[in-house]
Amino acid sequence: MHLDAREDKTGDQGKKFRDGEAGKTYMMSDSFPVRFISWEESARLARTLAAHIKGDRSKLPDLVIAIGRGGFVPARVVCDELLTTSLTSIRLEHWGPGARRKERAVVRFPLSCSVADRDLLVIDDVSDTGDTLSVAISYLQELQPSRIRTGVLHHKASSRLNPDYYAELVKDWNWIIYPWALHEDICGFMEIELTSHPVSLPDLHSILLKRYNLHVATDEMVSAVEDLIRLGKVTKKGELLFAYEDGITTSES
Repeated sequence: MHLDAREDKTGDQGKKFRDGEAGKTYMMSDSFPVRFISWEESARLARTLAAHIKGDRSKLPDLVIAIGRGGFVPARVVCDELLTTSLTSIRLEHWGPGARRKERAVVRFPLSCSVADRDLLVIDDVSDTGDTLSVAISYLQELQPSRIRTGVLHHKASSRLNPDYYAELVKDWNWIIYPWALHEDICGFMEIELTSHPVSLPDLHSILLKRYNLHVATDEMVSAVEDLIRLGKVTKKGELLFAYEDGITTSES
């Protein structure tokens, strides 16, 4: 059963990324729009999703399954609204940091409990291509539950799979940054830029603002660079930052 959802009618707001309010859209040059969702908006969407599930006259689920990692927070809020403690998770991967798509979603960490003859509700943050949910459903069907339903915060009209429940329909495709992936996505966008050419930290800040309309606070930029260096993805030589593909090793910094 597909329930009515609030249509996404946001446009390009031209606002700063770090100062963004829930629901605003930020244009990324040469690619696609980016939308930042705040913690407050995320909680509201999860409660809306739970209301749709409770509004359905079907039996409430025996077990809620969060798809890790994006579904962890929404699933916990949904469980709170449904007054259930029956929550577990599986880990699937489809998207990497900074909107880099893997070829196909894969199950990384399977269930550790039996779900035979149980009514399941699978929760994720977004249905983008629909591949993640499709893989999850196929995997769970092999475990012989009595029923599988799916729910997401955002259902993109471009998705090949329609979830049973969603809080908001996104008709015009955009990349959604949730608060639990903010630092990771900033690191991802920075790494993409550094793969193209080495730049200084101030110049990288300007590039993110100019090309992606993302205003990243200085302390966040420094933290992101430190983490990328720690992970061996970026190194520094003088004032310039290099992606590892450029062949610069940390010993030269």
